[in-house]
Amino acid sequence: MGIYLSSPKTDKSSEDGENERLRFGVSSMQGWRASMEDAHSAHPDLDTSTSLFGVYDGHGGKAVAKFCAKYLHQQVLKHEDYMAGDIGSALQKCFLRMDEMMRGQKGWRELAILGDNLDKVSGVIEGLIWSPRGGQAKRGELSNHVEDWPSEEGPHSDFDGPNCGSTACVAVIRNKQLVVANAGDSRCVISRKGQAYNLSKDHKPDLEVEKDRILKAGGYIQVGRINGSLNLTRAIGDVEFKQNKHLTAEKQIVTANPDINTIELCDDDEFLVLACDGIWDCMSSQQLVDYVRDQLKEETKLSAICEKVFDRCVAPTAGGEGCDNMTMILVQFKKPINNGDASVDGQTPL
Repeated sequence: MGIYLSSPKTDKSSEDGENERLRFGVSSMQGWRASMEDAHSAHPDLDTSTSLFGVYDGHGGKAVAKFCAKYLHQQVLKHEDYMAGDIGSALQKCFLRMDEMMRGQKGWRELAILGDNLDKVSGVIEGLIWSPRGGQAKRGELSNHVEDWPSEEGPHSDFDGPNCGSTACVAVIRNKQLVVANAGDSRCVISRKGQAYNLSKDHKPDLEVEKDRILKAGGYIQVGRINGSLNLTRAIGDVEFKQNKHLTAEKQIVTANPDINTIELCDDDEFLVLACDGIWDCMSSQQLVDYVRDQLKEETKLSAICEKVFDRCVAPTAGGEGCDNMTMILVQFKKPINNGDASVDGQTPL
């Protein structure tokens, strides 16, 4: 069977919601892959004036993607930069914070639970975990509160972090401001008067700025992959590519450091899409915007539109495009925003 199933799993997990500012729909589908490694977060009311949506596309396992979906928004919400109004800085620091939190005994323990590997790797007795500082905790009781996430002593205190990883593409909407943070090849696209504008950049080894960092950090690119294995250049996790002790986290072979893009929303902005590369492998940004706009003429349930995108993209046979896990969040802005003719950082439609 390998990495593909004999037939795709096409059942979807979907959700819809709204507040006075926006409506959203989200859906995910395992597809042909042997396991589901995507995760997502949808928080329309992160606080009274702010919404946060994120797509996390795991590779090598699901634990890091699920860790990000569980904790990243919590870290953003309590960050001092966020509370001071600097959303972009808070996002940038919290992406890097994910790698820090996944180290040590506590990080190892939470990843083992999120990856469903606790019994396989921990020597657990009757579902209990031992830690000198943390005492005993029942399965599922970990991390109900974040605080400062102190490192714990125990059998896995020297854990540097997971070798599996995840992309992270996060959009934060506060009043008329939209801030997008991205590490990896998931993508955020906005529809403005029917034109698709990419609000994130796919981090691939063929980009000069990525290639330069990789080579300076001691890595190499072979057949379009970092050190012959990873086909994206920024991700949370993937600690094996972050071992140069002489470099900061931003300069490692693979970095969790995100690109930050901030725009002002206006009345011409119709909807926002965040999706993993399982969608973008099959449709361009403009093709997806065109398809969503067409569906919005008849379909009011936004998650149903996401589901239709999956059905359109899924491959008829295993192998190639349309065989990846698929996750998509569709956010529709409620009118009016009233901000004139705002620019999208000088970008041209795609």
